[in-house]
Amino acid sequence: QVQLVESGGGLVQPGGSLRLSCVASGNIFSINAMGWYRQAPGKQRELVARIFSGGSTNYADSVKGRFTISRDNAKNTVYLQMNSLKPEDTAVYYCNADLQRSPLSMSYNYWGQGTQVTVSS
Repeated sequence: QVQLVESGGGLVQPGGSLRLSCVASGNIFSINAMGWYRQAPGKQRELVARIFSGGSTNYADSVKGRFTISRDNAKNTVYLQMNSLKPEDTAVYYCNADLQRSPLSMSYNYWGQGTQVTVSS
């Protein structure tokens, strides 16, 4: 089994900061990429940021310059530092990992349960 557990969500005022963490645990051979997606009420889930095993990253245009994704490969953990938060960043944030459970297996996507981020005064 593989489990992704997020933490760090909460309520913050506009302009504030939050740091999300996600730990992947279980039967894991290698992780190709980890990332964060978000889903606001009435909207589709969208990519926020993603980081690959080699360290390359990509970001949604709406968060570039404000959010930073990082990864600790030894701990199977991904972080999302969110600065200059705006009300439109309010959403449930989901951790995602593209990983292999054994050397001969294909890679699959796994999801966390989500953590609520609310930006409001």
